[in-house]
Amino acid sequence: MLSPNEAALRLLETRRSVPTSQLAEPAPSEAELARILTIATRVPDHGALVPWRFIVFSGDTRHQVGQRLSAVYRLEKQDMPPERLEKFAGIMTRVFTYAPLVILIVSSPAPDAKIALREQELSAGAVAMNLLNATHASGYGAILLTGWAAESRGAAQVYGVKPHEHIAGIVHIGTPTDIPADRPRPDLVHLVTHWTPRE
Repeated sequence: MLSPNEAALRLLETRRSVPTSQLAEPAPSEAELARILTIATRVPDHGALVPWRFIVFSGDTRHQVGQRLSAVYRLEKQDMPPERLEKFAGIMTRVFTYAPLVILIVSSPAPDAKIALREQELSAGAVAMNLLNATHASGYGAILLTGWAAESRGAAQVYGVKPHEHIAGIVHIGTPTDIPADRPRPDLVHLVTHWTPRE
């Protein structure tokens, strides 16, 4: 039996999302990021398909992708009232610039594999959770977001996401300027049952 690691358990107990408005410089160094991403890949992966990958945005690329996202948003949302269109197109311009580092987790399933597609996509979700935990363990804050920037096929083309792929999540990373209060967590009483055979 392995020895219990109380520090690791406490770390997992205290991980929480940090809003993008509270994520500032510095971001993880290249060495720290490499370690975080390596830890992120240590997930269940039936068949060793590696059905996921990462796209990293830092520095000026965050501004460049924002400009392109804004243009795509305007094309896709032409029926939106002009004032709302301007507001949200502006948000798309800035959406990758709030935190100093942004990582797209791309679900990249192997459609012809014997492993169920759902199982491959769950593996990408496990990567996302490991990425958040590794970031927290490294002393940084992070939050996983989705929305239009993760769901639009036009946005996916901007990122270089292939037709059979999709964005599992957009993770924003930086140094927390504040530690948010913890939110209420689910009560296990309502979530856990112990199976017994029915007669």
